[in-house]
Amino acid sequence: MPGPALPSPSTGAPAASAPSAHGRRAPSGPRAGLVLATACLCQLIVTLDASIVNIALPAMGQSLGFGDSALAWIVNAYALAFGGLLLLGGRVADLAGHRRALLAGLALFGVASVLGGFAQTPAQLIAARAGQGVASALLAPISLTLIMVTFAEGAARARALGVWSMVTAAGSAIGVLLGGVLTDLLDWRWVFFVNAPLVLLAVVLALRSVAIARPVPGGRLDVVGAVLGTGAMSVLVYGLMETGRHPWGSTRTLVTLGAAVLLGLAFLGWEARFASAPIVRLGVLRARTAWSATVIVTLIGAAMLVGFYFCSLHLQNVLHYGPLAAGAAFLPFCAGVMAGSMAAGRLGARFGGRATLTGGLLLAGLGMLWFSDLGVDSGYLTAFVGPSVVTSAGVGICMVANTAMGTSGVARHEAGLVSGLLNAGRQCGGSIGLAVLSSLAVAATRNAAEEGRAPLEALAAGYDRAFVVTAVLLAVAALIAVLFVPGPAPKAAATGDASAR
Repeated sequence: MPGPALPSPSTGAPAASAPSAHGRRAPSGPRAGLVLATACLCQLIVTLDASIVNIALPAMGQSLGFGDSALAWIVNAYALAFGGLLLLGGRVADLAGHRRALLAGLALFGVASVLGGFAQTPAQLIAARAGQGVASALLAPISLTLIMVTFAEGAARARALGVWSMVTAAGSAIGVLLGGVLTDLLDWRWVFFVNAPLVLLAVVLALRSVAIARPVPGGRLDVVGAVLGTGAMSVLVYGLMETGRHPWGSTRTLVTLGAAVLLGLAFLGWEARFASAPIVRLGVLRARTAWSATVIVTLIGAAMLVGFYFCSLHLQNVLHYGPLAAGAAFLPFCAGVMAGSMAAGRLGARFGGRATLTGGLLLAGLGMLWFSDLGVDSGYLTAFVGPSVVTSAGVGICMVANTAMGTSGVARHEAGLVSGLLNAGRQCGGSIGLAVLSSLAVAATRNAAEEGRAPLEALAAGYDRAFVVTAVLLAVAALIAVLFVPGPAPKAAATGDASAR
C-alpha cells in the first residue's frame, strides 16, 4: 500500500509529489532520475567487483607467487571486510550524511582498486582487496538508502527498486564475462583498473544529484556498539569461511563460531541496555515488516549465492565448460532476474506485497527444485535454461517485493540502518548457506561414491542435494511471508501511518 512520502534531503530539486510525513516533498523528474542512476552505479560497482576478480584468481596467483592457501584470501579479505562492516557502514551513512559517506566510499574504492592493479606482492593485493571491502560496506547500504529517501513508498519506489535489482543481477553476470575477457585479452590487473572510470562517473553523478544533508540532530557514533557489532560479524564470516579447511566439529571452528555468538549477544545487550545512541536501535525490529524482511532476505541471500555457486560448479566440473562459457551460460539467469525485477512493481500493485513476495519465493523454490534434476548427461538447453529462467524470475520478484516491504515506513534518519540490516542479512545468509550446503554436498558426494557411483555422477548427486535444500530454504521463507508479512490494509486506513501496520 502506498505510504507517506519520505523526506529527501539527498536531493535539492523541488518536487511535484505529495508532502511527506515531515512536511517535505519527495523529489521527482530529472533530479530523482540522477539519484537513481547514482544508486544503481554504486550497486553495479559493488556487485561487479564481487564477481570480476574470481575468474582472474589463477592468473593473479601465478603472477605474484601466491600459495594455494593464500590465494583464497584475495576473496576472503574482501568478504571479511565487507560482511563485518555493513552494519557500521549503514549507520555511518545516517550520521555523516549520504553525500559525504558516498564520496568517501567511492574515493576509498577507487584508491584501493588502483593499488590492487599495481600490487607487486601477495600482501599488497590482499590489503587492496580489504580496502575494496571496506568501501563496499559503505557503498552497498548507501545505494539502497538513496532510493529509500528519494522515492515515496508505493509504485515509484517499486519501479526504482526494480531497476536497482536489475542492475544487481547484471553486475554479477557482467563481472564473470568481463573478468574473463580482460584477463585473456589484456592482463589480470585490468580487473582492478576497470573500476577507475566507473568510480569517476559515480563521483560526477553524486556531485550533481546528492545534496549535502543536515547532520542528524544529536547524532553520534556508538563506538562500543560499533566494535562489538563489527567484531561479531567479522568473526562469524571468518569462521564460516574457514569451515572449508576445518570441519564443523573441530575445536577451531567451534571456538570461532562460539566467539561470534558471544560477541553478538554482547552487542545486543549493549544496544538494548547501555547505548545512549545505539548503532542499531532494536526497536526498529519490533515492526513485522523490518524483522520479517531481514529474515527473508537472509534466506534469499543463502539461496542466491548457493544456487549460483553450485550451478557454476556443475557447468565446469560436470559438463566441462570453460570459465567464459560458464559465465555466458548464466545470461538467461541474468535476464530472468531483470524481467522479474521489472514485473514486481506491477504484480505488487495488482495482488499486494505479501502475495507477490510469497509467489516469487515459491517460484524461485520450484526452479531450484528443478535444478536438482541436473545430471551427467543433462544438456544446457534442455535441462539448464528452463530452471534458470524460472528461478531467476522468482528471485527478481521476491527481492524487489521484500526490499519494498522492509523499507516501508522507515524514518529518514534510520534509512541507512535499515539498508545495512538488509544488506548484512543477505551477506550473512550467503556465507552461512554456502558453508553449510557445501558440507552437505560433500557428504552426499561421498555417500554416492561409497555406493559405487561413477565420480562425475557422485559429484552431480552432491550438487543436487544442495539444490533440494536450497528449495527448502525458499519454501521456509515463503511460509514466513504468509504468516508474518502484513497483508493489504483496509481502504479506510490507506492513508494511515505505515508504522502502524
